[in-house]
Amino acid sequence: MMKTKSFIIIIILSVFFYNLNTVNAQFNNSVFISNSSDSLKANHLYLDINNFNFVRNYEYFNAFQDGYTLFGSILEPQLKYIANDNLQISVGAFLRKDFGDRGLNDAKPLFNVKYHKNNLKLIFGSLEGNVQHQYIEPLYDLERRITNPIEYGTQLKIDKPNYNLNAWISWEKMIYKNSTEQEQISGGLTSDFNIVKKDQFKFSLPLQFMVKHKGGQIDIKPSQPLVTMVNAAIGLKLELPISNNKTFSRVFTENYWVGYKDMSPQPVQIFEKGKGYWLNLGLDSKYGTIITSYWNGNSFISLKGTPIYQSISSDIDFPNYAEPKRSLLLIRYAYQQALLPNLFLDVRIEPIFDLHSPNAKKMDFSNSFFLTYRETIKLTKDKK
Repeated sequence: MMKTKSFIIIIILSVFFYNLNTVNAQFNNSVFISNSSDSLKANHLYLDINNFNFVRNYEYFNAFQDGYTLFGSILEPQLKYIANDNLQISVGAFLRKDFGDRGLNDAKPLFNVKYHKNNLKLIFGSLEGNVQHQYIEPLYDLERRITNPIEYGTQLKIDKPNYNLNAWISWEKMIYKNSTEQEQISGGLTSDFNIVKKDQFKFSLPLQFMVKHKGGQIDIKPSQPLVTMVNAAIGLKLELPISNNKTFSRVFTENYWVGYKDMSPQPVQIFEKGKGYWLNLGLDSKYGTIITSYWNGNSFISLKGTPIYQSISSDIDFPNYAEPKRSLLLIRYAYQQALLPNLFLDVRIEPIFDLHSPNAKKMDFSNSFFLTYRETIKLTKDKK
């Protein structure tokens, strides 16, 4: 029987065994990443402004993921005090407003302590989380930047020329004595070891791991089942520059084996284990990025991934529906541009073809429009 302490030990050991390199997403998701304050001056106070505006529309009519639209704005103001060259203390707020609804839809405090020295960063409090973990889409849904963006816990990041590491633990549900609920914890890591890195040519081996645990010893419902589920991915990445071409700049491919395992003492999911293959071929140009992606899954369940890739349905019209085998083809386009020094545009069109499901249309698609404003303002003056 896995207890919470055992879960934490697993994460800590994983950090030491897999300290490699942070993985880049298929599309460039830097538009979603908050400002880094590692190079700000010591003994000064800063105001960090991050405004993220979104339209995320799903024209889906399949049996696995609902069709709906997210339309709104997120504001994350933070005060950051740089105590010295290696220590930062931050406090702020996360505010989300969905257009067409009254009031705020989400409001959370933001606070953390960051220690960084050389290539290492240690974070305690609100993490550099969601898409900043840089998981592939079958393991982590891009939409969580909107719906589940804040994680509290501990994070270790290592950034070196030939490998990086992003290892984290998020405490999602705290319980106290006589609670009727179970505590919930997630954690994992992403990494990418560079085999060859010369100029803009790069060949690397990415590794990703995530685990979720529900349990505890002080709740008053011992009959609740302990749940421990794991996702993992390992792959190959290749980036090739296109020289002497005014239109095209880079061709790249990212290919992964993806796994799932229900490690609960008594498995609670319809599928106890599963796997998938996630293959991508992309081209960067001055007109944007186009990626062809293929997913082949068998009994695959994701802890935080995009629902369309899973073998169990999250669609409101198809409760408890499941298909072990999934086969999807995506042809996706993204245009990303800095409109001003602090203003970033990201537009995406993503048709998807279900090649296997008997309930599928010939084509579904989603489209997105993101506009982000980020700026860090120094509030105190330099001492003379």
